[in-house]
Amino acid sequence: MNADRTHWDATIPAMSRPAATSYSDSALTVPPALVEARGLIKEYPRDAGVTRVVDDVSFAIFTGETLGLVGESGSGKSTVARMLLRLVEPTAGEVLYENRPLPPASSNEMRALRRRMQIVFQDPYAALNPRMTVRKILAEPFAIHSEPPSEGLTMRLRELLHSVGLDESALQRYPHEFSGGQRQRINIARALALRPSFLVLDEPVSALDVSVGAQVINLLRDLQRTLGLTYLFISHSMPLVRYLCDRVAVMQHGRLVEIGDVMQVCEAPHNPYTHQLIAATPEMPHADPPLAAPLQ
Repeated sequence: MNADRTHWDATIPAMSRPAATSYSDSALTVPPALVEARGLIKEYPRDAGVTRVVDDVSFAIFTGETLGLVGESGSGKSTVARMLLRLVEPTAGEVLYENRPLPPASSNEMRALRRRMQIVFQDPYAALNPRMTVRKILAEPFAIHSEPPSEGLTMRLRELLHSVGLDESALQRYPHEFSGGQRQRINIARALALRPSFLVLDEPVSALDVSVGAQVINLLRDLQRTLGLTYLFISHSMPLVRYLCDRVAVMQHGRLVEIGDVMQVCEAPHNPYTHQLIAATPEMPHADPPLAAPLQ
């Protein structure tokens, strides 16, 4: 475990997490599944045969919730996420969106559906084209989908920047002129451009320092409340997942070994591997991260 991750894991538990909704409570009405994975398998050819990187993974993500997907590097988390978005084709199994199987990746139906399913990548530096201004970066989704915003392009771009805590003066600047935290805010703004309902957050703060990452996490939580978003949040950090997520799914060697309410799983894990993940998290005295620090 590297120093940055240790700092994250030791600091995040002190952040006050809002009470999560437990869908295991029989008195509550379970919301419909927005996204569902059924028996996903992904294999890649190798000289000596094939390597199975995802092995029979099934789960549902309910409307309005945040499902955390955790596991060590190489456990298959990002491959599962990309199969959910049809960025990677499964070897077997299927993905359902609003109870309907995803259409083929090259179809017009899937192209239209991508407006509603977006991803925020891990590396805020590599995810932005260095030769494009922020205006062009944020306008690109509208051009790709031939869908000009009803309120006018400039007005929509300003609205997107304001929603992630940036000023409209950013529109004429290039990615290299921003800090890492600001670049990730631009990535989030781009993901929100077409008003999606489902976001995959692929370790969105692992490349950021602690205080900046904490601001981004709180921004994501606020956006979810405001826009009614559904998240798949991929992370190595159990404390970070505990803070942000409603439920958590744990992967090991390509298989789903545990899934449940995040507080129940963190406090009383059933699988030995989940217990190891939690036990590996360092404990430190409460030290709130500087959430009120200037935006970076």
